[in-house]
Amino acid sequence: MPWLQLRAHVAPEQAELLEELLLEEGATAIGLQDAEDDPVFEPDRGTTPLWQETILTGLYDDLEGIDAMLSRIEGAWAEQVPGEPCPTIEYELLADRDWEREWMDDFAPLKMGQKLWIVPSWIEPPEANAVNLILDPGLAFGTGTHATTALCLEWLDSLAVEGELDGQTVLDVGCGSGILAIAALRLGAVRADATDIDPQALQASRDNAERNQVTADRLSLFYPEQLAPGNGYPVVTANILAGPLVELAPTIAGYVAPKGLIALSGILANQAAEVMKAYEAQGLIVDEPVLREGWVRLTARRPG
Repeated sequence: MPWLQLRAHVAPEQAELLEELLLEEGATAIGLQDAEDDPVFEPDRGTTPLWQETILTGLYDDLEGIDAMLSRIEGAWAEQVPGEPCPTIEYELLADRDWEREWMDDFAPLKMGQKLWIVPSWIEPPEANAVNLILDPGLAFGTGTHATTALCLEWLDSLAVEGELDGQTVLDVGCGSGILAIAALRLGAVRADATDIDPQALQASRDNAERNQVTADRLSLFYPEQLAPGNGYPVVTANILAGPLVELAPTIAGYVAPKGLIALSGILANQAAEVMKAYEAQGLIVDEPVLREGWVRLTARRPG
């Protein structure tokens, strides 16, 4: 039996409303996908990922009355958001398939450097003796597939290879799924603090820590205002966006201990110079940018 799929590009703040409208029209499945990165299959109702642009899809087994359905959705949108146009909704017929199986097939283990693998929970780790970080791309804000996350994971792996993570305390600013903090702990750090402004991100970090047998005494989760300024950390990561990195440079740089190291990512190539300048102004020695797929990772250190 063929299926009807509706598809729309929406801003994150529009996703929840459009999701509700599609469900009211009888969608049998809803999908949210970052326009640049990670799928979320069957998200919890009322949750909205932290993405710049979301692709929202609805799957229907009733192929009749598509024009009337779209009119109802547009009318309901106009009632709830007067003056704001409804996102453009495209539709197509899809052949019958095992949708969950195909979604799972999209993910494969990813090697990050020399020691670290990111492995979906339903797949056997390729190297049993490696550091295998088990993640499900469910409530996820970073699974390692995006260049910004991969660059930070590779940096942490390189520190581990050199023994620079052993016994250290790590801070992850804007932790999302917790992938960087958890990876650091699995690679040799003794404990990690992680912050995020979104409660979903903290819950995702907590769930992923449990999945990877990281205990609560090793990973502490905070809202940013709960973290005391000026605490010195030997290793800091901040994979957010260039604007917040510049705006928060005094705070984030202030967390780097003497002789401490920091990795900054979520930076487009044309934004790197501004971010470098902001952190050099905080007394850090910034290395040459590392570029991948138009994104930049900056690393820096504080003199002893």
